[in-house]
Amino acid sequence: MNRQRVKLLEDRLVMESKNKVLILAPHYKSFIKELVEATSSYVGSINILIHHNYLTEIFTYFPAALYLHHVRRYTKANLLDLKGKPRNIDVYLVSLLYFVTDGKNKSLGDKITKKAEKFIQERGLRFDLIHAHFTYPCGYTGVNLGEKFGVPVIITAHGYDVYDLPFRDKEWEEKIKWTLNKADHIITVSQSNKKILVEKLGVSENKLSIIPNGFNPKLFHSITNKTSVKQKLGLSIDKKIILNVADLYPVKGQRYLIEAMKEIIKYRKDILCIIIGDGVLRKNLKTQVRKLGLENYVQLAGSKPHDEIPLWMNAADLFVLPSLSEGNPTVMFEALGCGKPFVGTKVGGVPEVIASEDYGLLCEPANAEDLAEKILTALEKQWNTEKIRRYAEQFTWENIAKRVIEIYNDLLA
Repeated sequence: MNRQRVKLLEDRLVMESKNKVLILAPHYKSFIKELVEATSSYVGSINILIHHNYLTEIFTYFPAALYLHHVRRYTKANLLDLKGKPRNIDVYLVSLLYFVTDGKNKSLGDKITKKAEKFIQERGLRFDLIHAHFTYPCGYTGVNLGEKFGVPVIITAHGYDVYDLPFRDKEWEEKIKWTLNKADHIITVSQSNKKILVEKLGVSENKLSIIPNGFNPKLFHSITNKTSVKQKLGLSIDKKIILNVADLYPVKGQRYLIEAMKEIIKYRKDILCIIIGDGVLRKNLKTQVRKLGLENYVQLAGSKPHDEIPLWMNAADLFVLPSLSEGNPTVMFEALGCGKPFVGTKVGGVPEVIASEDYGLLCEPANAEDLAEKILTALEKQWNTEKIRRYAEQFTWENIAKRVIEIYNDLLA
């Protein structure tokens, strides 16, 4: 992009910065929070509605041993991260009661629509455009509200809501197709998702854009002195660190990483695999580590605060994500932003980003032997940290936000 075009784009962003946006999302944290806050510089105001189930709060009164992890994720405390929120963003919880979980509840979209419409009218919220994250229930709610209030609707289709949810049964397929057809524009995070949306769900390419996820370079950047970082985290400076950060769910594939470690230690002992995250598989993975005799080589570190993750990434030699399916994982961009080579699986949008072996190595999903081979190769390779970091710069949330704002402005022109 030449300087003149950049200047024209920036002038346009400033001129049209009075637009008011309504965001519908399942949470205000991680990638949604970071994108919204990056876009806030280019609009007048943003109101965000987060749907919340009253029922989740009941479980806060149960002892920890009885606490269901997947329910805990949807309590008020875990839905919102308001730290550093810009002044022109207001975040609201729209609470309602339902007994079937989000991914299985086919009537949830209608319930949220009714509740959100009433909330908007009571609060007197004003907006020129609706941007919903995930096709259902937020995207479905968005198109209903768009018709009610006469504003254009954008849906960002992320991952499971593209490759999984529409194909669970005929009713889900029809509901998602209706939602996508009614939206004014669809953003998705990978070419892989686009192929499904166009070829299987009938979305016109004319109203579809690919905009990947991104990362915050103020948090995720390279720290030169790796030794000091390791010492700060209490890690051995003599160990090669393999890092995984993901929820402990089957789709994230940690069981294959642990299997791969059994093979890797046949060739070298100077390694430690650290798995950061929590989830339903924690007990199973802990048992797997013990049965394979990997207690000295695999550490289940539990959850860590988001702003602590950059330290762990900078302490690592490799970042590994052995997912069985993905949209376009934010953690991949964060690792690259720290200058770390990425070892992952050929799923979703991952091969579109790790398109060169200068940035990482890819293996087949659910294949521990292939994963072990790629990790061993990566441990021996001399990586150019600065080249990886420079490559990642195109994926900062600031750059991603500008692409989103262009779509906003086109719809409102």
